[in-house]
Amino acid sequence: MKPLEKFLKKQTSQLAGRTVAGGPGGGPGSCGGPGVGGGSGGGSGPTGGPRPLQRRQSVSRLLLPAFLREPPAEPELEPPAEEEAGELAGVAEEPGSGGPCWLQLEEVPGPGPLGGGGPLRSPSSYSSDELSPGEPLTPPPWAPLGAPERPEHLLHRVLERLAGGATRDSGASDILLDDIVLTHSLFLPTEKFLQELHQLSFVRAGGMEGREGLGRKQACLAMLLHFLDTFQGLLQEEEGAGHIIKDLYLLIMKDESLYQDLREDTLRLHQLVETVELKIPEDSQPPSKQVKPLFRHFRRIDSCLQTRVAFRGSDEIFCRVYMPDHSYVTIRSRLSASVQDILGSVTEKLQYSEEPAEREESLILVAVASSGEKVLLQPTEDCVFTTLGINSHLFACTRDSYEALVPLPEEIQVSPGDTEIHRVEPEDVANHLTAFHWELFRCVHELEFVDYVFHGERGRRETANLELLLQRCSEVTHWVATEVLLCEAPGKRAQLLKKFIKIAAICKQNQDLLSFLAVVMGLDNAAVSRLRLTWEKLPGKFKNLFRKFENLTDPCRNHKNYREVISKMKPPVIPFVPLILKDLTFLHEGSKTLVDGLVNVEKLHSVAEKVRTIRRYRSRPLCLDMEASPHHLQTKAYVRQFQVIDNQNLLFELSYKLEANSQ
Repeated sequence: MKPLEKFLKKQTSQLAGRTVAGGPGGGPGSCGGPGVGGGSGGGSGPTGGPRPLQRRQSVSRLLLPAFLREPPAEPELEPPAEEEAGELAGVAEEPGSGGPCWLQLEEVPGPGPLGGGGPLRSPSSYSSDELSPGEPLTPPPWAPLGAPERPEHLLHRVLERLAGGATRDSGASDILLDDIVLTHSLFLPTEKFLQELHQLSFVRAGGMEGREGLGRKQACLAMLLHFLDTFQGLLQEEEGAGHIIKDLYLLIMKDESLYQDLREDTLRLHQLVETVELKIPEDSQPPSKQVKPLFRHFRRIDSCLQTRVAFRGSDEIFCRVYMPDHSYVTIRSRLSASVQDILGSVTEKLQYSEEPAEREESLILVAVASSGEKVLLQPTEDCVFTTLGINSHLFACTRDSYEALVPLPEEIQVSPGDTEIHRVEPEDVANHLTAFHWELFRCVHELEFVDYVFHGERGRRETANLELLLQRCSEVTHWVATEVLLCEAPGKRAQLLKKFIKIAAICKQNQDLLSFLAVVMGLDNAAVSRLRLTWEKLPGKFKNLFRKFENLTDPCRNHKNYREVISKMKPPVIPFVPLILKDLTFLHEGSKTLVDGLVNVEKLHSVAEKVRTIRRYRSRPLCLDMEASPHHLQTKAYVRQFQVIDNQNLLFELSYKLEANSQ
């Protein structure tokens, strides 16, 4: 299990199992279960030789165990059993026929979601609706699509609905287009989707006469516009999409005279095709791009102060690859490079004398965490840079030296004197946290959330920005614990707790719930919460405030307290991203995408609704009034380049040195 996944699993388990005795200041316990002690960062390396990297099979392994575990006293909120979910997903009994029919995707008056008059909803959408106050699921506005459709036929039926004009004068057509564009990858790969669009809209529409053929082409134009507007930069990573989009564009412009009523749309299509970078294989190679820094590469002030921009798989980065003796080579690599490519660059740097065929066997690539845990990366794995833990590093070695690999010495040395956190104001830290996390959140394409949950096995280049945001959440949590446990003076340590609670309060006021929950979880770290003498020095006002903050992290009733708070916020909002992934995972696991080979469009609509929630959070720009003085630039650099200890065993060692007998 990768360090990030272990971190999130541990943190959510701690939230679910928190008790009064384990919490600082006697805070209220959470839903059932004993308190959680110990950490997951102290794993030892394997004893039976190199073990292969276990890729993420499903994000449910990451988030489901704690996030979806409901208290025993409220069994009605438990997610439905897998067998029941499979039976309910996507089909309903047709009255009088005795057999299944397709979901009725129009709003039908009637009682609740399982009442006699309304359409049957999937278990996933039912739970999301009932347990997400303020975020009700919008009923699908689609008219009934008739008989069940297979993936290759669904697009044909959608274009028919759009061309028929039944939804043209309402917002229903926009939602219909959005649902298909956002979720088509669940039943059709992007290249296949565009091929079907080309075939259905122009090859077949060419044989249609009059208004029917014109309506089909206009529907194609609307769908292509929405597709380009939604995907934009992601199309750089779609190998075969460039040619098809180019052909569609040329066909539309050839018949431009047919679109006199849609002159603005054809002009927008021209602008989009010009601005979107299409990847066409035979085109000349693009000019070399500027190398982009990841979080922990080289710690250069000039790079960390730059505004963050979205990463793509073709972007180039610098990376250090270490040897068993902790020497290293610096390579320049694509973000999506495979392990084999990375090893090729390393061997070239080391100037190995072996033949290329022998080079592949001479070195292996291993990810080594600060706890000593080692993961062997397979040659075909790609996009490994964004999957590394906070203090994990890549090592190139021979198989014989695998067992001798040890992590790099801790980057943080315990030294006398105050760290930067003691010299900065809480308002400055909180505002810079919010500003940085807003940059990172804006870089995450909305489709990365779908790819992360539904296509975890396909590769990581589509989700690089989301991976980095999750890594940052882990980093902030460990930063809080690190700073507290490195403070040796009890009085200053209590003041530091007070400062972190202030930072959390300001982040919440800024509607930055990602930073807010990360800071609260850092204070809830078992190595910090056990410091009873330190927490007793905290003023009662701050103890009570922290108890309220802990209540917002309570996972009971599907995080009801958190959902009520965020539902009252207006954009811009930075949500707690792991919870969004949990919701999408529940949709993924709670109902099937295909039922007997037929597409469950109710599930598609539910997934698209969750993605539109992310879109709403970012619908307005973030405006924070911050100075540009040298002092503020120093604070900005500090906030963007945390140095943290992510080894839970080491954090406990520091904790016991500070208070050996705390309970």
